[in-house]
Amino acid sequence: MWQESSETVSPLRSGLTTGSCATACCVAACRSLFAKDNPVLVEISLPRGKLVELPISDYQPLTDSRNGVRVSTVKDAGDDPDATHGATVFVELALITEPGVVFKAAKGVGTVTKTGLLLEVGEPAINPVPRKMMSQHLQNYAAVYQYQGGFEVSVGVVDGEQIALKTMNGRLGILGGLSILGTTGIVRPFSCAAYIASIRQGVDVASSNGVTHIAAATGSSSEAAIAEHYQLADMALIEMGDFVGALLKHLKKGQVRKLSICGGFGKMTKLAQGALDLNSRKCSIDFVFLQRCVTQLLEQQTTAAEISTAQQQQLLDSVGKANTSIEVLNLCMAQQLPLAQLVCQLAQQQAALIVAATVTVEVFAINRKGEIIASTVTVDQQ
Repeated sequence: MWQESSETVSPLRSGLTTGSCATACCVAACRSLFAKDNPVLVEISLPRGKLVELPISDYQPLTDSRNGVRVSTVKDAGDDPDATHGATVFVELALITEPGVVFKAAKGVGTVTKTGLLLEVGEPAINPVPRKMMSQHLQNYAAVYQYQGGFEVSVGVVDGEQIALKTMNGRLGILGGLSILGTTGIVRPFSCAAYIASIRQGVDVASSNGVTHIAAATGSSSEAAIAEHYQLADMALIEMGDFVGALLKHLKKGQVRKLSICGGFGKMTKLAQGALDLNSRKCSIDFVFLQRCVTQLLEQQTTAAEISTAQQQQLLDSVGKANTSIEVLNLCMAQQLPLAQLVCQLAQQQAALIVAATVTVEVFAINRKGEIIASTVTVDQQ
């Protein structure tokens, strides 16, 4: 359980990536093997040159035939809600005759099984930057201690298989555990860049594996709805959250030919307004925009003939005074005005302006029960 937060506003605390943790374990292992020293704190250099210290929690000699040691540290992700925060990352470092560094996946780290990632199929899920960090530190220690051999680096995470179930690794074809990640070595709290990178990675994996129809959802309910609607495989499902703009811009290239966007009515209203970041901190529902939508529907719909001029004005006034988009939707539904349908159409138009011309865009809106209430798709198009 998290500790009760203070009422005093304070900056969010950054943390360190699994790649930094693995690098620290390599440094500690070198000192243990070469200097017979088991430090409780080690210093590493991050990719941009910053020096940081990490605590070491455990040293164990390898019990098999390898000449080496297993070193562990506990990941501190700072104030980021990271699935691996508090996880124990370990490295089994063994000395080998052949010069160079060989990376392997120990228990809790996955293996790449699909194309489209930065690593080849069959490789341990240890990303390029962490590999470079570990290699550089190991080579530096080899030079200091005049060691002519090489290193076998097996990186693992305690309970990594279970923790990986909370991540998108399964969809990306990384099986058996977690990925060892990091481009800067630092975990930025609530990092938009990290989320956007995961969206792009999901699209790239799907595209590389021949998936031409992907579905992007703003949340779990919308994802479940669109997945059931089309019976899509997990690989075709992209968790875009609020970052619809990042997704759309990434679809200017690649093999994707059809994009189905699914989200709550409010989120789709924001997209229809032209917003590319749907988070409430970035944009809000424009009720003047919704008034214009209702006006358009009143002019187009035959049912409007049954609504008196006074009632129409009252409806528009109510829309302008509404507190939520759902309130507006309910007002229109009571008058049989297909507001959700129009919002989907306008959202589709906004999205189509950004993606490549070869990509067909569909938009679906769901209610709070997770039910699809409108879309731009006709029965014969599905």
